[in-house]
Amino acid sequence: MKVKKAVIPAAGYGTRLLPASKAIPKEMLPIVDKPTIQYVVEEAVESGIEEILLITSKGKESIENHFDHDLELELVLEEKEKYDLLERIEKISDLITIHTVRQKEQLGLGHAVACAESFVGDEPFAVLLGDDIIVSDKPVTQQLIEHAEKTDSPVIGCQDVPQEDICLYGSVKYSEQSGRRARVTDMIEKPEPDKAPSTLAVLGRYILTSDIFPILARTEPGKGGEIQLTDALKTLAGKRRLEAYDFEGERYDVGNKLGFLKASVEFALRRNDLGEEFKEYLNNLKF
Repeated sequence: MKVKKAVIPAAGYGTRLLPASKAIPKEMLPIVDKPTIQYVVEEAVESGIEEILLITSKGKESIENHFDHDLELELVLEEKEKYDLLERIEKISDLITIHTVRQKEQLGLGHAVACAESFVGDEPFAVLLGDDIIVSDKPVTQQLIEHAEKTDSPVIGCQDVPQEDICLYGSVKYSEQSGRRARVTDMIEKPEPDKAPSTLAVLGRYILTSDIFPILARTEPGKGGEIQLTDALKTLAGKRRLEAYDFEGERYDVGNKLGFLKASVEFALRRNDLGEEFKEYLNNLKF
């Protein structure tokens, strides 16, 4: 199983970040000086992905523009001899081959993934959700790809979360647990904490195979009236081996305001050009 394609759904309304996301796609809101979507694309590139399909919607054109060349801007930077900035801008455009398709109706993550069928064909593919930025020594997508290649099976990226938080995620029921991996036997989307099969939560990274598409086509709307990828994966687990992998890494949910703030502060503190000065500023804050 060689995974060279990735799908990044980016069609949602971003309601958790309103009003900031009313006119600006939430994926373009910056963590320090880089849009959140760029962190996700860079993870895919670092994991060996060669082509990306962005699932977008009306009003999201700025995402596609971000990864395209801006010849006028590049010329201005060159004329002003701002070569460091020019290099950074050109690097974004040359990261990877990016395709886009519109999800004309926001009918859920399962529906968004289904929009990628013609792009994927019969190949295995990664799915990376834009709300999740993950800091790790080895990119999380690469961790999952390596496990998928080893087991020749689809893989769901997971981590344990506090019991009271499992209602925010898909919860995995599993068997044959060994080390960081387990076999998925059932899944429940956003269960009540006392009804969750486990605290192992599905967290925004997947390696899937093309047999998910006919299942998605038959999946009825579930939680929230949307076509849930979790429901389709539950069906898939009844047909073939589906693995859950407890990946290594620090995850930030930048789709909500507190997670966005945490990521902004911690990413700034990690920066060589900002970290020390910003840390001093925080230490001297008085409220």
